[in-house]
Amino acid sequence: MDAGRIKPVSIEDEMRGAYLDYAMSVITSRALPDVRDGLKPVQRRILYAMHDLGIRANTQHKKSARIIGEVLGKYHPHGDGPVYEAMVRMAQPFSLRYPLVHGQGNFGSVDGDPPAAMRYTEARLSAIAEEMLTDIDKETIDYTPNFDDSLNEPAILPATLPNLLINGASGIAVGMATNIPPHNLSEIVNAMTMALDLYEKCIDRGVPFDLLWPRVMNSPLATSELAAALKSVPDELRATIENEAAKLAKYPDNRLRTEAFQTVIDQMIDITPDQLMKYVRGPDFPTAGIVQGVEGIKTAYATGHGKIVISGRVTTEETRLGRYQIVITELPFQVNKANLIEKIADLVRAKRIDGVSDLRDESDRSGMRIVVELKRDAMSPKVINQLYRHTSLRSNFSFNMLALVDGQPRLLTLKSMIVHHLNWRHTVITRRTIFDLNKAKQRAHILEGLKIALDHLDAVIRTIRQSSNADTARGELMTRFKLTEIQAQAVLDMQLRRLAALERNRILEEYSEVIKLIAKLEDILENPVKILRIIRDDLLALKKRYGDERRTNIFARELAEFREEDLIPEADVIVVVSGKDYAKRLPKDSYRVHNRGAKGLMTTLTRQDDAVQHLLVTNTHDHVMFFTNQGRVYHARAFELPESTRGGRGTPLVNLIRILPEETVTAVVNVPSFDLAEHFVLVSRQGKIKRVALSGFASVRANGLLAMALNEGDELIKVHTTSGMDHIIVLTENGQALRMSESDIRLSARASGGVRSISLEGDDRVIGSEVVRPKGEILVVSQQGFAKRTSVTGFRLQQRGGKGVIAGTINDKTGLIAAVSGVTVRDEIFVISREGLVVRTAVQGVSKQGRTSMGVKLMNVAPGDEIVGVSILRADQQVTAGGVSGKDRRRGKKPRSS
Repeated sequence: MDAGRIKPVSIEDEMRGAYLDYAMSVITSRALPDVRDGLKPVQRRILYAMHDLGIRANTQHKKSARIIGEVLGKYHPHGDGPVYEAMVRMAQPFSLRYPLVHGQGNFGSVDGDPPAAMRYTEARLSAIAEEMLTDIDKETIDYTPNFDDSLNEPAILPATLPNLLINGASGIAVGMATNIPPHNLSEIVNAMTMALDLYEKCIDRGVPFDLLWPRVMNSPLATSELAAALKSVPDELRATIENEAAKLAKYPDNRLRTEAFQTVIDQMIDITPDQLMKYVRGPDFPTAGIVQGVEGIKTAYATGHGKIVISGRVTTEETRLGRYQIVITELPFQVNKANLIEKIADLVRAKRIDGVSDLRDESDRSGMRIVVELKRDAMSPKVINQLYRHTSLRSNFSFNMLALVDGQPRLLTLKSMIVHHLNWRHTVITRRTIFDLNKAKQRAHILEGLKIALDHLDAVIRTIRQSSNADTARGELMTRFKLTEIQAQAVLDMQLRRLAALERNRILEEYSEVIKLIAKLEDILENPVKILRIIRDDLLALKKRYGDERRTNIFARELAEFREEDLIPEADVIVVVSGKDYAKRLPKDSYRVHNRGAKGLMTTLTRQDDAVQHLLVTNTHDHVMFFTNQGRVYHARAFELPESTRGGRGTPLVNLIRILPEETVTAVVNVPSFDLAEHFVLVSRQGKIKRVALSGFASVRANGLLAMALNEGDELIKVHTTSGMDHIIVLTENGQALRMSESDIRLSARASGGVRSISLEGDDRVIGSEVVRPKGEILVVSQQGFAKRTSVTGFRLQQRGGKGVIAGTINDKTGLIAAVSGVTVRDEIFVISREGLVVRTAVQGVSKQGRTSMGVKLMNVAPGDEIVGVSILRADQQVTAGGVSGKDRRRGKKPRSS
């Protein structure tokens, strides 16, 4: 517009145009990463400036202010604050899965602390960042003028590293945003090698390479070339490709644009999200954490959009004072630790989280550790649930995999991101090979001239000596020996020492090697599969140098509502309950195996006048049913019981279940699943017995359920799980035993009473019962530690309600019968005394004797003490390197009772 003239314009059009220009500038030059190297412009400029300054992984750190000044002065004409923030983020191990900058000094923390000023900190490239710049000096990339046209800067980096996938990206542009999660390098490399294998298979089937891969990303195949290439396409693919080509005819100049070309590739390289997820399980965040559910991941990988739930990792520990504390060791990605602690404190003060007595941050160089100390009566599962529900300890991560493809923002799937990176690597390696080939040909050309000169050495020397000056000598050499100007100059520059015989041989050897190199490089360019194999070798080298283990755990089950078992590994444990209803959970190997007759190991509980009453081997994910003397039943999960040591204190069951003050636990049973078609058989002290369906106890209220109606003075003493066709033996204190068929016990309603199992005489009472197999054995233990094994066949099958038969000799030496259990010779047993001593021993150490015998000494019982119970460790539950698997337990294993 001429000066002094006013041109009328529409303000609406002007604002629209200006805003669109601004929006596109933000989108393409600031907020979104390029799909090829996964970097935004400012990040690319920082890495290139450090490379240009020679600040490598093996050099000294340089002041951050020096680096930022280089970036500002040469490439990035903006404020120093955003540039320093970008460099700081690339150095933070909690922000990037694989940091690209190695910082020295204060670069911020997961608490949200700001980094020190750039004049205090120092930085250099990390080793893995150098993989982004490999071969940058071999004409593998294009350069663009900087902001004042005084210098050139790279438009993209060669990026051997799949940075966009392994480090992710986040940014807010105008009208759009990106949020790509980080991934594990080893998994991404595995997925890419799988894709390369598919490319090779397509080439082997006869598909032209140009159909699979544009030779240059910005110069796709022309329609005329496509038509020629279709002649060699297999019949089953030709129709598909022709249809796609017809759709793409609308593009300018009748050429297949890069984004449209992806449609053709999809038809031939058929990789589903399920196939990819065999290699890439999901995001792998630098702060670890736990991802619950795979459907959100699968949707994001297939469409570019999705949402997942990330939870922090929480464990429960027992303190030396007998209290329990919740320890947070991992946080969801981008959660501020200081803000989280402040939020928890606010919720505790507002009584939205109850049961917390103290909160402190014990994090140090060894790792994160936030401790939430609980009150003595607090239930840790409840507090954990409140933490996950009300704080950012559980948060969402939304996928929005947007990146620049050929300068345009595109929503990408996981497959397309992999293909675009491989496409870019193909371009880089092709350009690198062409560069090396040209260099090799130039060197071969010079060596050919030197070889001619050496073959006519005397004539060459004479020609040079007779020339008046260098220019004349050059011309004479070109004329007489048919040399080019470059060759003639090389001859003139050759040092006299190169005329020695050894040096002449070296020239000939070098010429031979260069010719071989030229042949190799030309072969690579002519055989696309070899380029694919070079890409694969580069990726596998990255995996070998920088690959590591996954940090983020991924659970397949979707998280509708938080369940603590999602964080609890399946393992066999021992549940111990005392006569005063204190309970604890121990590792299964807490008790070593003893020989018969040992004194046993002490199991400490809370009170001096208390002793172990029940000992149960179960799985952490099993349901534990607590039956009381009054016939009621309460429920808890095994992992909800406080974990302790053999000498540690227990926790009152009243803190875990709402047991009434007048009740005491008399039977403990574990149930892997209530879906099993099994039954509970309940036995009372006065000889009553009852059978009820297991499914009737699937929903036990917090205040318990009535499991068996009892007569006055009677109490529930034993509970078993049965198949409906088992045999049951009932034993009394005076040694009478009756074996009956379960089918003789009618199936009753849950709240009903029982029927008579055995007729009792005098003051005799039932001491125990057991489910037996026809060819099994019965272990009988007396109060003074005598025990024996007797074949089940020694106890004849009788009708319910009889007096039974003699099960053992009772005298002052043996005491009354204390316990009975069904065993096999491969089992182990825990024998428990009233004083809390426990002996673990092999069943085969107890001799097999007749029904009326006294038995052998199993445990050396101290004066005033006596045996109160026996628990069985089955052969398939015994301690191994890995313990019993949860799959085996849920494949039909019968629950066990104490």
